[in-house]
Amino acid sequence: MTAGTRFEYRWADGVSIKKAKEVSAPKYVEYLMEWIETQLDNESIFPQKLGVPFPPNFQDVVKTIFKRLFRVYAHIYHSHFQMIMSLKEEAHLNTCFKHYVLFTWVSHI
Repeated sequence: MTAGTRFEYRWADGVSIKKAKEVSAPKYVEYLMEWIETQLDNESIFPQKLGVPFPPNFQDVVKTIFKRLFRVYAHIYHSHFQMIMSLKEEAHLNTCFKHYVLFTWVSHI
């Protein structure tokens, strides 16, 4: 997946794909959504019981999730914004991105 000629995002999850590999944008997003779901479902990272502490690497995991989501936004804006504008949907994309940026800023991610 790319966001222009200067930025290429390769996929590696450190488990089933240890070495970063080139993948298409749809495949990157598919891998990313599966990986995020695995992280969210992992109770050792995101405890679901009251009183169970978050692990020491919690912020690192969350930062990685948001970094990878940012890459998807970069790809969408660079590669698909003209199409989004032709559909008159840029306000929706921009609003979602603003919420993403504000959340990361307020949360110090």
